[in-house]
Amino acid sequence: MAVAPIDQVQKVLDYAVTVIPSEKILMGMPNYGYDWTLPFAEGSAARSLGNVAAVNQAGRVGARIMYEETSQAPFYNYYSQDGKRHEVWFDDARSIRARLSLVSDYNLGGVSYWTINSFFPQNWIVLESMYNIKKVI
Repeated sequence: MAVAPIDQVQKVLDYAVTVIPSEKILMGMPNYGYDWTLPFAEGSAARSLGNVAAVNQAGRVGARIMYEETSQAPFYNYYSQDGKRHEVWFDDARSIRARLSLVSDYNLGGVSYWTINSFFPQNWIVLESMYNIKKVI
């Protein structure tokens, strides 16, 4: 599934705002995707990749990127050279915008990024189009 499916993020926020003042909550924003080998085997792990790398890989393997509405996330499938099926979930401008809209919906204090050093220009374009940004170090 998606790295941070919006329907699941909303469930967490629905609860969080009942026990923590909303303005004190910073919503975590992933900045990466996962490449899963299918079928899933208990104890296996996905390969992590950046959002730009996920799009580049889709182009290399000839995969069609689709968008799943419930999770508000893009994904694609492909077969590796060893014949194994893969499913890749990552973020794009649409999924970032959907998740960032939750900041206003829940009156959150802001967001915090995981792996902020991963190059993903769409994220910053969407973020700056929606909010006034303050860096806090």
